Amino acid sequence: MQKRKLGNTGLEVSAIGLGCMGMSYGYGKTHDKKEMFSLIHAAVDRGVTFFDTAEVYGPYVNEELVGEALEPFKGNVAIATKFGIKMVNGKQVLDSKPEHIRLSVEGSLKRLRVDCIDLYYQHRVDPNVPIEEVAGLVQELIKEGKVKYWGLSEAGVETIRRAHAIQPLTAIQSEYSMMWRNPELELLPALEELGIGFVPFAPLGKGFLTGKIDKNTKFSGSDFRSIVPRFKSENLEANQVLVNLIETIAAEKNASPAQIALGWVLTQKPWICPIPGTTKLERLEENLGAVKVELTAEELTNLNQALSKIKILGDRYPAEYAKRVGK
Repeated sequence: MQKRKLGNTGLEVSAIGLGCMGMSYGYGKTHDKKEMFSLIHAAVDRGVTFFDTAEVYGPYVNEELVGEALEPFKGNVAIATKFGIKMVNGKQVLDSKPEHIRLSVEGSLKRLRVDCIDLYYQHRVDPNVPIEEVAGLVQELIKEGKVKYWGLSEAGVETIRRAHAIQPLTAIQSEYSMMWRNPELELLPALEELGIGFVPFAPLGKGFLTGKIDKNTKFSGSDFRSIVPRFKSENLEANQVLVNLIETIAAEKNASPAQIALGWVLTQKPWICPIPGTTKLERLEENLGAVKVELTAEELTNLNQALSKIKILGDRYPAEYAKRVGK
């Protein structure tokens, strides 16, 4: 497995990480704990050193799963988790007040079974707490040895600059894929300028770019995609043109659509480390094979030109979630 550095702060991780949320939260049924342990261990065996979770996934159960599974590999892998969202009466509420962050970090340390969190993201920007105050508190946690590196998730460029000026950021996590290229407009140029790494989640378009989802696909009520406009039947049908393009390239490259989609993300910048999620060993191996996909500069230019002509229908978040992005 290739390694990559996230920004200028010194964190080196596998080129492809593993998003662990779906093992216990967000995509329908929860999965057998022993099976997920085996999958996480298989990822380590194949060179994955970067694992992503969050306090609110469950909440808590995903951190517990990841912490227990990775305990034998302590010191050899990097675990990223997140603070700033709590559950109140079954709903997600933003809370990045310093006292709440301190409670969160202690809980995450315990659940992850570590003395120090490798990468600690603010899950969403809290409009009620100045980002300078959050950055200052994280700086204290770093000095106390409880956090090594920090980052922001789904933050806007202005917020990133203000946070970075107080305590240098290692990574920004946001959605990025052939299906959602908005980060190319402002975010990626700013990260390159500031020397901050980029960790795309949903690099496979929440599964759509694998070619395994079509207009007839039904999502259970516990699957987040059931409320996402992009996954309405009519939008899935309209967006199939993108999958058709990817499948054509995959056939030419003797690769799978998922490998082409991930390979495209990896080719954009050397400081990008995507974190596709999966609960199946065969999909894990398929995803990791994306590091072998080679796209020449000419092929990438042609592909990007083709992508620019495709209009993706459907918002990537329902309205209540969209309000919390890019602050």
